[in-house]
Amino acid sequence: MKLQMRYADMWGCSKMDVSQYLEIFIDETKEHLQNLNEQLLILEREPDNADTINEIFRAAHSLKGMAGTMGYKRMQRLTHDLENVFSEIRNGKISVQASMVDVLFRGLDALENYLDVITNSGDEGDEDNEDIINDLNAFLGGGQPEAAAGAAPAEAPKKEEENKGEFGSVFKDLKVADFEQHAIEKAKSEGQNIYGIRVVVDENCILKAARAFLVFRALEEIGDVIKSNPEVQDIEDEKFEKDFIVLIITKESVDVVKNAVLSISEIAQAIVEPFNLDLSVEENIEKSDGSNVTGANADSPKSKASTAAATATAPAPAAAAKAKKADEKKPGGKPVVNRSVRVDIEKLDVLMNLVSELIIAKNGLVSLNAGTGHDDGKRSSSFNEQIEYLERVTTNLHESVMKVRMMPIESVVNKFPRMIRDLCKKLDKKMELFMTGEETELDRTVIDEIGDPLMHLLRNSADHGLESNEDRVKAGKPEVGSIFLDAYQDGNNVVIEVRDDGAGIDLERVKKKAIEKGTITEEQAETMTENDLIALLFRPSFSTAEKVTDVSGRGVGLDVVKSKIEGLGGDIECKTVKGEGSTFTIRLPLTLAIITALMVELGDEKYAIPLGSIQTIEDIPCSDIKYVQTREVINLRGNVIPLIRLDSILDVEPRDEKPESLTVVIVAKGEKLAGLVVDNLIGQQEIVIKSIGKYINNNKIISGATILGDGEVALIIDANTLV
Repeated sequence: MKLQMRYADMWGCSKMDVSQYLEIFIDETKEHLQNLNEQLLILEREPDNADTINEIFRAAHSLKGMAGTMGYKRMQRLTHDLENVFSEIRNGKISVQASMVDVLFRGLDALENYLDVITNSGDEGDEDNEDIINDLNAFLGGGQPEAAAGAAPAEAPKKEEENKGEFGSVFKDLKVADFEQHAIEKAKSEGQNIYGIRVVVDENCILKAARAFLVFRALEEIGDVIKSNPEVQDIEDEKFEKDFIVLIITKESVDVVKNAVLSISEIAQAIVEPFNLDLSVEENIEKSDGSNVTGANADSPKSKASTAAATATAPAPAAAAKAKKADEKKPGGKPVVNRSVRVDIEKLDVLMNLVSELIIAKNGLVSLNAGTGHDDGKRSSSFNEQIEYLERVTTNLHESVMKVRMMPIESVVNKFPRMIRDLCKKLDKKMELFMTGEETELDRTVIDEIGDPLMHLLRNSADHGLESNEDRVKAGKPEVGSIFLDAYQDGNNVVIEVRDDGAGIDLERVKKKAIEKGTITEEQAETMTENDLIALLFRPSFSTAEKVTDVSGRGVGLDVVKSKIEGLGGDIECKTVKGEGSTFTIRLPLTLAIITALMVELGDEKYAIPLGSIQTIEDIPCSDIKYVQTREVINLRGNVIPLIRLDSILDVEPRDEKPESLTVVIVAKGEKLAGLVVDNLIGQQEIVIKSIGKYINNNKIISGATILGDGEVALIIDANTLV
């Protein structure tokens, strides 16, 4: 009988959804891949750095174990071959070469592609990457025998010979019931093979029962398991030392059976012999074809405590689905959207304490509401005290939750050194990336979205900004170009600068290109300032490149970057000096969830203007309003600032009376200023931003809505779109 039914009973269900562990796997795989990329860059510069080599090997080994545990065979196979190369480097048998590093990076890229497919579908796809595997094996000197994880190659044959007698005697004592004997005889008559397998678990394995379960699942993919020693229940209860024995009927060869067992992480050894007890000492482990996704995990590699913590309470592995079967895929085939945030336990303690105080405040208000024996004066005083206490707690709670949502920008920018390294080769330019402020924190929502715009700006600097090596030398510059990425906090905003020491933007060329495209007329071009010309670069589909490349633009201009940044409530500006370089400055809000805003009135309606955009609030006499090219402006302390009548833009019914002066909220976007005319100021208030999504069609002036204390809804004005 198939062991699948036994293990259905053993784990309490016939199938469990592996997605409960998938997010952990995705998170930790991203960390390992990023670590491998960073360490490989160091290894390329310092080929003899022993610490780096050891760190690379450990990360590759952990990644291989995780992929195997989850049942991603193709990913595991590629990682195993990468690990073999790292192992040979560590043992001093091969040296690091430039061509080897290129192949290793190709391997990491392939692993990232596997991860992308897994993230989107829960399945690793069908790409085998044989070309990369062949190149990796070529560095091993024509395919040396691979050793099981954790065991030195020279020791494996010796171990099997030492254990031959012990294994044979245990197998001889294995009692086979009549119905099992009948199944064996029938299998023999049909030309099938019957093997006994001694499985040895790594001595450092934490959850042996979980590893045993994965072994059985792997064997079920290639045959029928008819017997085990100890029995299934004892294996479930971990009532075995380091090894157990399995009897299997299969059409496969000894090698395939052995490979199926050794594909499981933390399995130190697998001795397979036919039912006639002829011992095989074959060591050349071949990978299975990867067409099956067996999988379940009860623990991750021991190097990752976070995954172990999620599963250490009980050995409860989840059976992964076969990749090819639609009924075992994730429901609806939806992408695996990773929305997790790792939180320091101290931050959670603070949150817990604040929630406790919130409950105390609530109880105090309830007590006051039901209280008797207090005169109205004392009751009113106590009520006010409780409200003040509640306000303090909620403010602290807000700040604490914001900190929990914050993540260092390091998680985004750490992938860029590798990208610049690849661009050096692709563009045949010498360049170096310098980064500061990686520890600067941003809201997780912003972190998720900022990566692509920054990547585009860096590619733009590498492709268009920096000159060729020859041109730099002719201009008296260092041959190696420099690109800088700096991040820092400025008030309630985070500023990210991408700059280079290249040729700068040729504004005359921009002007000429804009006239050719019909974007502007020659008359308009004559009156345009430097900032106006730079603003043309952010127009849709505008590019000065003579030909489209796959490095920077790919036919998509900076307008996409601008739209993305403004969609996050930020803004972008550019400054350039011809012959010296360009700087793109991005300003982003710290968080998108809760902000401080100025509440204003327009007619009978209330609106919120984010405080981060506001410079000052002025009372301007109507007589001070001037006109420049039919536009209303004011002269405020030497600055000419355009006025924007919000009631007109938002189609709000104006008030009947004509005031002698206007209340003007001065807002800023970079160095640009504008004055928003409002009817009345209500005051400063912390507001919770609610998305209006598909409910309202607007031209981006409204960025969301908030619910006020009296239940009214106030729209939030995005000042960036007005300036």
